[in-house]
Amino acid sequence: MKRFKMAACHAAAGLVAACLGVAGLSATASAAGGLDLSGKTVEFVIPFSEKGGSAKWANFYAPLLSEALPGNPTVVVKYMPGAGSTKGANWFQQQKYEDGTVIFGSSGSTQFPYLLGDPRVKYEYGDWNVVLVSGTGGVAYLPPDIAKKFDGDADDLKDINFIWGSQGATRLDLVPMLAWEMLGMKVEAVFGIESRGNGRLMFERGEANIDYQTSAAYLKSVVPLVEQGKAVPMMSWGALDGEGNIVRDPTFPDMPTFKEVCEATKGCSTSGDAWEAWKAFFIAGFPAQKMIFLPNGAPDEAIATYTKAIDDILARPDFPKLSEARLGIYPQMTGKQAKVALKLGTDVPDGPKAYVKTWLKERFGVELKK
Repeated sequence: MKRFKMAACHAAAGLVAACLGVAGLSATASAAGGLDLSGKTVEFVIPFSEKGGSAKWANFYAPLLSEALPGNPTVVVKYMPGAGSTKGANWFQQQKYEDGTVIFGSSGSTQFPYLLGDPRVKYEYGDWNVVLVSGTGGVAYLPPDIAKKFDGDADDLKDINFIWGSQGATRLDLVPMLAWEMLGMKVEAVFGIESRGNGRLMFERGEANIDYQTSAAYLKSVVPLVEQGKAVPMMSWGALDGEGNIVRDPTFPDMPTFKEVCEATKGCSTSGDAWEAWKAFFIAGFPAQKMIFLPNGAPDEAIATYTKAIDDILARPDFPKLSEARLGIYPQMTGKQAKVALKLGTDVPDGPKAYVKTWLKERFGVELKK
């Protein structure tokens, strides 16, 4: 187990305080402290529909949490989609801790509106209590007829009119949108879908001819399309090494990264304002992509109970195999490392933030004044 955790840390969490001793995370949680959830139902709320990567991630952890929490409560995933996830996050902001039976699953698409000052955001990450941070990756893919024109650079894709389904310009989707624009591709976004799973369904129905999914959704729902010859991977977004450099995603080591494709494409540069903005939001959105929180006011004993339960899950001998198949090979962080990762996911330097705000205004007419 130690080998797995350290490898994952090196691959994708190099900026999280040089991994902060990931292999020792299980020792950081205190005893349960008396919190007993016997006979209770824990609602694991995610602000998306049941079709996307967050749903797959939450449904992976829900039965494991049921086994690991004291009293073996029933853990059910509750979907609360709307307004690109801000509806559910605003709801959670109003919740006060009562008995440990409400937890919330945030995603990069919840973090980005917060980072960009979206006026719909009424939530504050600093009020919440993080107990797990899950890193992830993402993969862009094409239909087979278009994929024949892709040979490692995007030069032969620049004359194609692409359509794709997006949750919104200020969501996690800005990472692929900015990447495709840097490559010189003409991608028209159809905004307003409730989840990335709905974007995949548009692709499957032929309503879109490009898409991307986070790793959990790609592994579960797109790999079968690849095996059937209905989709072809284009590139991953990559991962971070211990120096903060973009390297190949350990879950998809044979797939080129966006950085590699950019370097091979005329007019695309891995230096300058656009690249620094893309990289900053990639870091905010993927190495710290999904998080579990207890609501405002949670006592130390509740935080310790959930932290210990998750550490016990991570220590299971079968966890590497289970998680690799469902989530990919990425760090799962608790305790102090989760707090560092939370900061990584909710803090972007002013320069990249200003660049993205200007780009959103000029490209999509989205002006965020908050």
